[in-house]
Amino acid sequence: MTSVRVAVVQAEPPSSLNEGLERVASKVRDAATNGAQLVAFPETWLPGYPIWLDVSRDVALWDHAPVKALYRRMAENSVVVGSDSTAALASIARDNHVTIVIGITERIAEGAGQGTLYNGILTFGPDGTLLNRHRKLVPTYTERMVWGLGDARGLKSAAAPFGRVGALVCWEHWMPLARQALHESGEDVHVALWPTVHEMHQIASRQYAFEGRCYVLAVGSVMRASSLPPELEAHPAKAPSPDAWVMRGGSAIIAPDGSYVAGPVHEQSTTLYADLDLNRVREERMTLDVTGHYHRPDVFAFSVRRPSGLPSE
Repeated sequence: MTSVRVAVVQAEPPSSLNEGLERVASKVRDAATNGAQLVAFPETWLPGYPIWLDVSRDVALWDHAPVKALYRRMAENSVVVGSDSTAALASIARDNHVTIVIGITERIAEGAGQGTLYNGILTFGPDGTLLNRHRKLVPTYTERMVWGLGDARGLKSAAAPFGRVGALVCWEHWMPLARQALHESGEDVHVALWPTVHEMHQIASRQYAFEGRCYVLAVGSVMRASSLPPELEAHPAKAPSPDAWVMRGGSAIIAPDGSYVAGPVHEQSTTLYADLDLNRVREERMTLDVTGHYHRPDVFAFSVRRPSGLPSE
């Protein structure tokens, strides 16, 4: 396949997992009706990015009852891989014959690490198969209050009908070795999941496209201060009024030379579409290929330490 139609969903996060699954079904159905073969959602869109970590007062107070209640609600509405929620996502992908890349908060329900939450990405194929499951390697700053450290089992791309698709979360795009691991897995399309794609995130997404010589779908959420949890008081510098945007979107589709194909679009709920010519991935590698002729394996040694018992690729 030399082309693929993609859809980037920029929307306000849901208030619960059940609502989120209903909205995923609706958004994917609409995208499929418009011919999309790949649909991407923002960072932890299920059950919503905890932007209150950054814009509310008193979040870091020890034993603070309102914050503990928010954490409990986030855990209760998180996705357990292998549960009814992932079965529902698989059915949405299968029923609409699309590949889905979606940001989630993942909860471990049993066994080692039971109860731990991770900032994760799930990738489903058009037959409903879970193609990849990635956990953010290092939660950023205040995120460490709610999410655990991820691992390398999902640090790879997956084969979709149109080519190989990979994804990283937020500041992983500033981790050179994480980027190289994805580059070496042969991405044609990369999904860059952000809470909101502000200027520096635009730069990182465009840099990734140029460096990896792949298309990048940079996807973020939109949300006003009025949708913040009522238990916490918003910091006036971060949210001066209920109408202030605390997540501004900024979603965009970027070509392998770093140029914009669509967007960025700010401060509105929308779905961006683009038809991607995958021949450009090969063409752009004539000048730069960081896993091929512009790589020096005789000079640099690189490997990924994956959990034992897992394949190395």
